[in-house]
Amino acid sequence: MAEGVRIDKWLWSVRLFKTRSDAAEACRCNRVLVNGTAVKPSREVRTGEVVSVRRMPVVYSFRIRELVATRQPAKNVPRYIEDVTPPEELDKMEMARAGAFAVRDRGMGRPTKKERRDIEELLEGFGDDSDEADW
Repeated sequence: MAEGVRIDKWLWSVRLFKTRSDAAEACRCNRVLVNGTAVKPSREVRTGEVVSVRRMPVVYSFRIRELVATRQPAKNVPRYIEDVTPPEELDKMEMARAGAFAVRDRGMGRPTKKERRDIEELLEGFGDDSDEADW
């Protein structure tokens, strides 16, 4: 294998993104960090580096075990990456999942405009990518 592989290609190869364009877009929007630094899609990665991918509300972290430039079957992915996401990040996902569903009695119909605004206010920040500064 070559000295390095483009980050967008690697992210797609290990199935962290569905398409290479999605991976490149995430890099351009500063949702991908390599060793704590935002990167462009053309940045080459090497084994041992830690890649962080921000998917609201969690920042997932992976250590590169082996480089790969072609899309891999899902069963082979653990050979190439090691999940090093801290447990407190995974707890954020559980909290978001628990708070994402509002309980409504059967037959109550759709929420009114006021109820919808109250729900949106309650869930504010769980799916918002606009605040890139809180890394």
